[in-house]
Amino acid sequence: MAKGLGVTRRGDTFHLRKRVPARYRDIEGRDTVWISLHTDSESVAKSKADRAWSQMIEAWEAKLAGDTEDAEARFAAAQELARVRGFRYLDVGKVAKLPFEALIERVEAVTAPAGQPDKAEVAALMGTVPEPQLTVSKALETYWTLAREKTFGKSEDQLRRWKNPRIKAVTNFIAVVGDKGVDNITRDDMLDFRQYWLDRIEGGEVTANSANKDLIHLGDVLKTVNKMKRLGLDLPISDLSFKEGEKRTRPPFSTDWIRAKLLAPGALDDLNADARGVFLGMVNTGYRPSEGCALTADTIRLDCDVPHISIEPEGRQLKSQYARRLIPLTGVSLEAFKQFREGFPRYRDSATLSATVNKFLRGKGLLETPAHSMYSLRHSFEDRMLAAGIDDRIRRDVFGHRLDRERYGAGASLAHVRDLLAGLAF
Repeated sequence: MAKGLGVTRRGDTFHLRKRVPARYRDIEGRDTVWISLHTDSESVAKSKADRAWSQMIEAWEAKLAGDTEDAEARFAAAQELARVRGFRYLDVGKVAKLPFEALIERVEAVTAPAGQPDKAEVAALMGTVPEPQLTVSKALETYWTLAREKTFGKSEDQLRRWKNPRIKAVTNFIAVVGDKGVDNITRDDMLDFRQYWLDRIEGGEVTANSANKDLIHLGDVLKTVNKMKRLGLDLPISDLSFKEGEKRTRPPFSTDWIRAKLLAPGALDDLNADARGVFLGMVNTGYRPSEGCALTADTIRLDCDVPHISIEPEGRQLKSQYARRLIPLTGVSLEAFKQFREGFPRYRDSATLSATVNKFLRGKGLLETPAHSMYSLRHSFEDRMLAAGIDDRIRRDVFGHRLDRERYGAGASLAHVRDLLAGLAF
């Protein structure tokens, strides 16, 4: 007998004898367990002892996890217990259709202390633990994992802005229809949800565009889960969108307004330094505010023949493949970056810049009309390039837009683009 290992002979076969740890007393009726090692060789028995004990611990852990009112936890525990016993979990209907030999194998694998089959093992191997219903809220939880490839490269702020519309869409659906099982969603449910949005559109609360976005995000969640979980459901989510009106675009700031108002001496003094730096950097580059916020010491390049910034997927995901680009720095934008060579850490991982700047501009009477915003600088920069006769290829390269034809060659040199932009820079 090897007392240290708990290996001892019973008849012609060696067993592992161990006291049940206190952690498992509630789900294991025995004080001591005897685990057959299925060998009459002591050396073989010793080599198998650790693995046998580990499997016993795994089984107890699975039973412990299943000792709960949570349907998902019980089902997951049953799946794990079946795996520990060497089987794949099958529901009772499929177990009943197994060949006789396979069924008997499962029956014989159930342990029976004191002649009483272990109930948890019977349920796991016979498939009597019902699979929990996949509700809409659970579908959203599952979606984050199934759609994780869509998050690769996103910054914390980008991830938040990607998640929030989907959370909102699911929350709205549940408020109208309830947290139903995905397989129980009917066409009437979806029409009720559409009616909810129609009422809000007619009441002037939202636009058709906003309603359609909610429908799209809800559909994305449900379709992704249906596909990736192989549910095979015929989801009633088609032909629900509303006819959209003309999309609103921000008007550009006029050249006179930029010169006389926005860049007037002292006009931006009360704006915090980082926000002021991003704003001035945008004047002669037209970058997206989020692109300006993401710039770092590595992507702000002033000590070279053509000072410029590099828009790269550094710690964040770019809007598109065309957004990666170099933009020469000129005028007030160049002067701003000379003061912010390290970038704008206050807003690098924050989504508050636009709200801060727009509130400031509104409070100071610096918005040309109520429809204007910080983003109007980007539209203004494009109009100024167009008025200066700059080639469409160059404009799109500077703006990070797709070209509606094949791109040939490397495009204009950085120095050439700098010379063109210098002519329209403030």
